[in-house]
Amino acid sequence: MPMDAHDIEAMIKAAIPDAEVTIRDLAGDGDHYAATVISESFRGKSRVQQHQIVYRSLQGQMGGVLHALALQTGVPGT
Repeated sequence: MPMDAHDIEAMIKAAIPDAEVTIRDLAGDGDHYAATVISESFRGKSRVQQHQIVYRSLQGQMGGVLHALALQTGVPGT
């Protein structure tokens, strides 16, 4: 069963409370999403580290229930 965009957002915000999260369903199938995650906690971290934090927040759902996630991360004001 596909994952709901609200569930993805809730999981990310639970792990990164200050995050601004925008989720878009790219194909309308509940399997292919794009996420933009902006958080002050990303400051000083590499893009890879930022993405790792987001992927960890999804608790192993990537590649299973959540098929694809195009991810953009950043810090506020950039």
